[in-house]
Amino acid sequence: MSDDMWGDSGSLFDGPDRRKSDDESTSEDRPATPTFSFDDESGPLPHWTEAPSGGISRADESAEDTEERAPVRSFDDDDLGILDDDVPTGRSEDDLWATFTAEQPVWQPGDSPEPTRESPALGTFDEPADSSGSSTGQQSRIVIGTDPSGMDRPMPESQAAVREDSGGTRRRAAGKSKASAPRPGAPASSGRDLPVATAVGILLVAIFVGTLVYRPWAALVLVAVVLGLAAVEFYDKVTEKGYRPAVVPGIVACVIAPIAAYWQGDGALPLVIIFAFIATAGTYIGARSVDIGPLPNVSITTLPIVWVGLAGAYAGLILRFSTTGEVLRADNGTDTLFMLALAVVANDVGALFVGAAAGRTPLRSWISPGKTVEGFIGGALLTIVVLIVAGIGGWNTTWDSTGDLLLLAIVVSIFAPMGDLVESMFKRNLGVKDFGSLVKGHGGVLDRFDGFLLTLPIVYYLTLILKPWAG
Repeated sequence: MSDDMWGDSGSLFDGPDRRKSDDESTSEDRPATPTFSFDDESGPLPHWTEAPSGGISRADESAEDTEERAPVRSFDDDDLGILDDDVPTGRSEDDLWATFTAEQPVWQPGDSPEPTRESPALGTFDEPADSSGSSTGQQSRIVIGTDPSGMDRPMPESQAAVREDSGGTRRRAAGKSKASAPRPGAPASSGRDLPVATAVGILLVAIFVGTLVYRPWAALVLVAVVLGLAAVEFYDKVTEKGYRPAVVPGIVACVIAPIAAYWQGDGALPLVIIFAFIATAGTYIGARSVDIGPLPNVSITTLPIVWVGLAGAYAGLILRFSTTGEVLRADNGTDTLFMLALAVVANDVGALFVGAAAGRTPLRSWISPGKTVEGFIGGALLTIVVLIVAGIGGWNTTWDSTGDLLLLAIVVSIFAPMGDLVESMFKRNLGVKDFGSLVKGHGGVLDRFDGFLLTLPIVYYLTLILKPWAG
């Protein structure tokens, strides 16, 4: 079809009947709506094969409507978004770009865009507000940093150091500055009273060795006491921070676990865990309402049952090597527990001194800036040396193979620092320095024996595989 057919044919979509109906109607009946037309100035429509001209068809307008027409924006390659200089607009270029930046936040020098309670990060949920704009005190979703029961958790130092002033500007809180934060590359101080720590350490070693020499069950009693005290410290600290754990079932489970393992073997451990959970859950079922916070409190009660009780129970399984086994010798279990303790102490001492002297690279700075890669390497080297010397010197009659001792040293060098980091991670989350102060110079019982907790299960299964007494 040709372009001429677009002449005076009326509406673009009018058929013959429609045009006839419009001719018969009067001018009063026709709606006063503008129609598209092409005047003489625009000329004929270009052929469809020609390039577009950039012109825009417009509706017929009255003279009054066309007196004030909005300026036309021109966009060229050099000045995208700037109005044509020939067209007066009454707006400067700065005003134009201001529309894109006026609502953006402006950070002050030195500020860190970290979430705070007043300005939570993406992914957190605020409390719903009622019609008056005030908080209803109810949470439809969990707010990061709190529990569903409404118990506030302490803010990390990196978040607490930032606050918003009345003008909305983010500023660091008084007394908190970047300069006060530990420098990642700086050697960290141990924070221990070394003379006191050394004296207490020697006393603990003497008690431990004395129980091993006397009877395996005496060492078992010492293990149960240590695990019970560690559980007491944990529950006491989390209670200070707002949790309401079921203390009695938790402590009883941590004490009974190593005794049951020594008596009945590893098959008793699932029973201890499930009965402890039943007792814990039953404690909260007896509460008056959900306001007690059963979910977070059952969880916080179960954590030390697994972390302290179950992991520590492997000491009872190791001591069981002295009473059962293919090659029954009274020193199989006690020798293994002694070598494990010797390796953990050597690892801790090596990491302490090497880290304090040459530590520059934190293992996990957000957990503990004082634990460094250099200290980790130093602890591993000292662990290997001490165990090899103990094997050559005949300190025990079970672990006397150099290959077995090397494997034992590698296992301890990995899992003892990991156990220390786990405990430090929990302390950082709770905002505490130590779980207790019972062991002078070392913090609490849990602070002193944290390196054993993850090491005991791995050494137990390593011993089952190697069977060092059979060599």
